Amino acid sequence: MSSKILPTTKENQYVCTLSNSRQCSHRDDLRLLYEVSVILSEAREVESVFKPLLTKMAACIGIIRGAISILNRVTGEIDIMEGYGLDREQLRRGCYLPGEGVTGKVVKTGNPIAAPRISEEPLFLNRTGARNMEEAYNTSFICVPIRIGVEVIGTISIDLPYSSEPLDDKVRLLTIVAASIAQFVRIYQISIEEVNELKATNSRLQAELQEASQRFSSIGKSEGMRRIHSQMIAVCNTKATVLLLGETGVGKERFANDIHYASQRSGMSFIKVNCAAIPESLIESLLFGHEKGAFTGAVQQQKGYFEQADGGTIFLDEIGELPIMLQSKFLRVLQEREFERVGGSETIRVDVRVIAATNCDLKKLVDDGLFRQDLYYRLSVFPIVIPPLRERKIDIMLLADHFARRFSEEYGKPIPTFSLTTVNILNSYAWQGNIRELENTIERAVILSSDGVIHSYHLPDELQKVSGVITHRVGTLPEVLDSVEKEMIVEELKRSKGNIAKSAKNLGITERIMGLRISKYQLNPKENF
Repeated sequence: MSSKILPTTKENQYVCTLSNSRQCSHRDDLRLLYEVSVILSEAREVESVFKPLLTKMAACIGIIRGAISILNRVTGEIDIMEGYGLDREQLRRGCYLPGEGVTGKVVKTGNPIAAPRISEEPLFLNRTGARNMEEAYNTSFICVPIRIGVEVIGTISIDLPYSSEPLDDKVRLLTIVAASIAQFVRIYQISIEEVNELKATNSRLQAELQEASQRFSSIGKSEGMRRIHSQMIAVCNTKATVLLLGETGVGKERFANDIHYASQRSGMSFIKVNCAAIPESLIESLLFGHEKGAFTGAVQQQKGYFEQADGGTIFLDEIGELPIMLQSKFLRVLQEREFERVGGSETIRVDVRVIAATNCDLKKLVDDGLFRQDLYYRLSVFPIVIPPLRERKIDIMLLADHFARRFSEEYGKPIPTFSLTTVNILNSYAWQGNIRELENTIERAVILSSDGVIHSYHLPDELQKVSGVITHRVGTLPEVLDSVEKEMIVEELKRSKGNIAKSAKNLGITERIMGLRISKYQLNPKENF
């Protein structure tokens, strides 16, 4: 049977051209499917699939733009995870909710949408801002769902140059591609959701840590504390080295803790080192690490504290005790952020924020030749002087109440109140041991208290002697008993606002005996309470 030769006419030439065009289009479609199969078979990581896929679509079928979007099942948002022909800002703007725009409609209904001209599609929002008016008239748009079973997990969308040909073939082609990559998109979807969940958990934990770390240092209304808080706010989000100065027990470690957890490094390591507590023979190895065989007992390579703190903060307490032979190496870390491990030649670079603290007079140590002058000036970029507790009288009872609540909870006791005598003693005492001494004092008092009140006789002997208070170690037995009895009666009258009957009941005595004791100690409930 001979082939039929069509006469050469304009119409027949158009039919032949159209037929050749479709054949070329089909060849391009088959070529794309082959390229997709190669990409998927060679992929070692999920992320390595999507960008090459869109690039091959541009080469094979001539897309102008393309995007693979993914549904976040936690937030309900549909975000572009990979794009072609879109810049970073356009990718960021391409966010939709189910039912919103063409992409959201495809995710919600599970049905593909093909628009011969973008300008004529009412659902098209152009949220990325990538198409202008003229281009929208000359561009076709196709969006198909990516499915796992009946669940829609994302979309593939493409821009094509406008053609009068139907888009059905391209919709089928894109649907096949979407089915091919569905499992990769699912893995990516799960990984993104897990990462977001970890970020949310981390943010929550960091918020809790910040709240916990600030709970202590925020206790204080004195002028000195307000000054320190303003300095901490100014320095926390910088890289500046901070030097905390103050007497033993003022809470330098807690302030360092607050600076770290209020900074942008809060999610990274916070390494604390007490320079005075480490033997001189070990401190270099512990700070900078050592190589295997560097010294007897170095059976393996060991990272030092500076490497462990990389990206975070290292707190060096008692920096004045740092051996003079190590100060030059430490100075190099401060200036260059680099060092070598003990026994090694490789230069280690780290990004570490240094907070140092001391109760020593570093200037005197410099004058005595025990501390390098250049290191002193390098450490003193941002000094914060923490005043002793005796200069923060207004903060004493705030701190005492905080410790009383904390220890009562720890020991399962009711939160105690403080007797008037106890308050006077606490405010009059010099507190040479500062906050640490106050904390220990209140812990002891909470343990000893059995009636929900911290009395003066619950305090250590050295405190009880303040302001001429009679203690259980001073005076005769009748004098001590009278002193304790009077204090208990005064405190109970204070709590009951001068109600004699209620006070007597709480003390376990009759109103008659209560009246006699009030007369004995010359108390006037109506005036004094």
